[in-house]
Amino acid sequence: METKNVIAAIALSSAVIVLYSLFFMPEKPATNKDLSEKNKIEKNTDAPTLDQKETLIQISREEALKQDERIQFENQSMIGSISLKGAAIDDLTFKNYNTSLESNEKVTLLGPRNIEKGYLIESGFVTSDKNIDIPNSDSIWSVEGNNKLTNQSQVKLSWKNKQGITFKKEISLDDKYLFTIKQSVINSTDNEYDFYSYGQIIRNKIPEISNFYILHEGLIATLDDELIEEDYDDIQEKKFSRVSQKGWLGIGDKYWITSLIPPRKKEFKTTFDYKKKFRANFIATEPLELKANSKVEEKLQIIVAAKRVDIIDGYAESLNIDKFDLVIDWGFLYFITKPLFFGIDYFFKLLGNYGLAIIAITICIRLAFFPLANFSFRSMAKMKALQPEMVRLKELHKNDKMKLQQEMMTLYKKEKVNPMSGCLPILVQIPVFFALYKVLFVTIEMRQMPFFGWIQDLSERDPTSLFNLFGLLPYDVPSFLVIGAWPVAMGVSMWIQQKLNPAPTDAMQAKIFMFFPLFLTVILAPFPSGLVIYWTINNILTMAQQVFIMKRTTIKTKT
Repeated sequence: METKNVIAAIALSSAVIVLYSLFFMPEKPATNKDLSEKNKIEKNTDAPTLDQKETLIQISREEALKQDERIQFENQSMIGSISLKGAAIDDLTFKNYNTSLESNEKVTLLGPRNIEKGYLIESGFVTSDKNIDIPNSDSIWSVEGNNKLTNQSQVKLSWKNKQGITFKKEISLDDKYLFTIKQSVINSTDNEYDFYSYGQIIRNKIPEISNFYILHEGLIATLDDELIEEDYDDIQEKKFSRVSQKGWLGIGDKYWITSLIPPRKKEFKTTFDYKKKFRANFIATEPLELKANSKVEEKLQIIVAAKRVDIIDGYAESLNIDKFDLVIDWGFLYFITKPLFFGIDYFFKLLGNYGLAIIAITICIRLAFFPLANFSFRSMAKMKALQPEMVRLKELHKNDKMKLQQEMMTLYKKEKVNPMSGCLPILVQIPVFFALYKVLFVTIEMRQMPFFGWIQDLSERDPTSLFNLFGLLPYDVPSFLVIGAWPVAMGVSMWIQQKLNPAPTDAMQAKIFMFFPLFLTVILAPFPSGLVIYWTINNILTMAQQVFIMKRTTIKTKT
């Protein structure tokens, strides 16, 4: 019975690991609701549409950047330009992130609207008065004064229509990833007008995504304290729209976020839709009343950032952005995942290597669960010592299963042994395993971070393979045969650990146990190498603790 329970627990753990990596989807409060349910709090508004008829001829990025006049921007974190046609932020490159380990090319996120991977941000005012000209994506803005945007110098843009109304933008940039746009409308006429402020993110096509259910990539927002996550496929099928009092919206990639923070303390309507391109936008529900010979203005903020935890949390706190930390997909185990990240990051700052930090946090986890493990291993040691007596009872009552069960239960009670206690270390490890997997998978801090030797990226699989002797033989192997040195070490440690546990008396169960380390080695080989390192070190520490307990545990049984 006890071995069956252990096998069941192990099989369940393995199934959960596999299913989590391939099929599991964390809870997404708003993603799968019925459209009518989503829109139940939406109300009608007189705000005009942001739709605009335009015909684009697709050209290369280089041609697009040369096509229109631009102003440059640069700080310590990013470099790019703003097109004076439409006053769109449509060219942005992160200075501190390479596209891959093998390349010095920097990650470019935004691009002009008339290229295949067009991705841009625009903002301004619209009006329901069709007799009033307003700036659109074809309007050419003028620069007033300084023509380069830095964290020490802002830029001013202006556009004037035929009716005598002037639109202005004052754009400033901090030293990281924040754009602040103070936009205004100046009325030089004797007439009165209504204007609605808006902000919009446009993305031409679905980018290359990880396509893992453990990670959301797509349109995202928090509106009135509710997290909204919409996949690209969902938005192609149906529009999402909601009126809110507070929040933010954007489009998130695995490591990058493009977001809009609407003017504070003002109601706005958020829309996610697809009309030959993906759009995430907001528009004010209440107009700004522009009196004769007067001025109105509003401020919005734009964050286009690498999803570094300190950066995102810093903006959430300093700018008081509601639930902005959720741009990082911590998952449903966030109460474990985020503290685990902070623990790893603490040791990284102390040791200077994320691999060593993972080993350090593994030791801390083992220490935290030391009493529980001691109880479990003490029980397992007793179970191993009881094996001869259990064999004797099975032989004695081989024809009476009920009597056998009664005698076994009596034996367990007498020796104070719980056959299920051996499952406790495995069960405790499962949420930690998931959380560490999440940390390695979603946090940019782990991206392209080396360990030692051949491990140059802890967020990727071990690149070596047993089937070419870890690179000693001069040929490559198919991806499904890439079983690296660390997964092999993990498998060996599991096999040794298995030998320390009570052996199954049933021959079939013994064979299942024998192949289990091999099974997990194959299953975990594609996982991030940092996760495999954690599992291997955890096995070694577990074995050391188990050997210590077994040497101190003795039991007397009758023969």
